[in-house]
Amino acid sequence: MAQESPKNSAAEIPVTSNGQLEDSHEHSFNRDLKRSLPVGLGLSETKITSHGFDSTKEGVVEAGPFPGSSASPKSSVISPSSAAASRLAGQGCDLIIPTGGRAQQKSGPVVLADEVKNPAMEKLELVRKWSLNTYKCTRQIISEKLGRGSRTVDLELEAQIDILRENKKKYENILKLAQTLSTQLFQMVHTQRQLGDAFADLSLKSLELHEEFGYNADTQKLLAKNGETLLGAINFFIASVNTLVNKTIEDTLLTVKQYESARIEYDAYRTDLEELNLGPRDANTLPKIEQSQQLFQVHKEKYDKMRNDVSIKLKFLEENKVKVLHNQLVLFHNAIAAYFAGNQKQLDQTLKQFHIKLKTPGADAPSWLEEQ
Repeated sequence: MAQESPKNSAAEIPVTSNGQLEDSHEHSFNRDLKRSLPVGLGLSETKITSHGFDSTKEGVVEAGPFPGSSASPKSSVISPSSAAASRLAGQGCDLIIPTGGRAQQKSGPVVLADEVKNPAMEKLELVRKWSLNTYKCTRQIISEKLGRGSRTVDLELEAQIDILRENKKKYENILKLAQTLSTQLFQMVHTQRQLGDAFADLSLKSLELHEEFGYNADTQKLLAKNGETLLGAINFFIASVNTLVNKTIEDTLLTVKQYESARIEYDAYRTDLEELNLGPRDANTLPKIEQSQQLFQVHKEKYDKMRNDVSIKLKFLEENKVKVLHNQLVLFHNAIAAYFAGNQKQLDQTLKQFHIKLKTPGADAPSWLEEQ
């Protein structure tokens, strides 16, 4: 019964609308509270915080110096009620008690964020891998040139590549000579046309030699016309051979260069793996050997893929080359033979056979009506 009296007195403390205690009951409340506190904790060491009726917070009694008291504080804490503790636990709040003894509240759950990737570190890693790969490939190339290192050789494929490069040089020579012939033929046709115009002018002005100048004028104009037809056939031949040499064959040789680079990388990592396998096997070298084995397998697959691509391209190139050159050589022969035989009909038929259309001089220029 002695312990129920303070509780009843504290429960009947009047509180105003703003949550403050009335002055008339302050001394009585402090006296009753002092009786209810444990031994060793005085009234001067506590501070009472109360709230209004509309507040959702629980009452808390904290340890600390009471206003107007000169006593030193003690490290005693009265915890909140069970309802407040459950609400704080539901909100994800943590109650932290440092070494000093005072209770501090840290709100909010702890979130572990993912490690942010640094773009500079990624670029640095790419540069490191590129430098290591370049060093190994350079060492492999130097070793092969000095005769100290071994290289992987596909005899059949290497022979086909050598033939392709040799044929490319020969086709480039044919292309150069055909372009020279086209330039010279163009100049000759231009000269014949001018000569025919000169003969025609003299035929009109010289009555005594009217027929002679007229015959020569007609002959030169006919030669100029046939020369333009032959020039169209030669230019078509040049364009086709140029496409074959500088596009089709060049594209295949580009794949060959990629294949050779893959072969060097494959041999470099193969040599590196062989050197590690010849060395001691312990806890330090086993991870390096495993990593080297993985890199070797990656470059081996790349090498096999590029070798297969080169073989396929060489096969299709050979078929395309035979087809293109067969048609172009027949065209070149028939056009040259018909021109020097003076067979204009055969020359025109050759151009129709290969669907070659001659450009009429001045046809691309717009008329005076279109310019207006």
